[in-house]
Amino acid sequence: MQLHLSLAEALWFLPFVAPICLWVVWSDLSTMKITNASNLALVVVFLVVGLFILNLDAYGWRLMQLVIVLALAFVANAIGMMGAGDSKFLAAAAPFVAPGDTVTVLLLLSAITLVAVIVHRVAKNSPLRQLAPNWVSWSNSEKFPMGFALGLTLIVYLVLGLIYGV
Repeated sequence: MQLHLSLAEALWFLPFVAPICLWVVWSDLSTMKITNASNLALVVVFLVVGLFILNLDAYGWRLMQLVIVLALAFVANAIGMMGAGDSKFLAAAAPFVAPGDTVTVLLLLSAITLVAVIVHRVAKNSPLRQLAPNWVSWSNSEKFPMGFALGLTLIVYLVLGLIYGV
């Protein structure tokens, strides 16, 4: 497996992105909300760190990815395909993905979403639920906290960049 993400990108982004993604996972599981602050934090990390590790052409293209994904996610939200927080997270996460890795990240998201749904449903119906009995996601049977899968996907992608990055 070869990723287009560079080892330098993975090394520099991961320490800043992972805590934000874990915040998103926790927030969505506990409240079924992904905060604007967490999404803004991701964007700020990219704006600052990306400026130092990407050439200006790549930096500009990655910012364009944010705009494109935001537009597509806005439409998806408007027609009820996903929540607003999920849409904003996808846009905020988009610049961290090397353009050549889009299909890989979508496949990774699919696999992680499947595992996350299973883990969430098993934990919800087991004694593990008592570790966080007041989480809103336990009682919401209609919706799944996609921040769980989205946050983990970005973390796993960056970790894979440490292993398979160019």
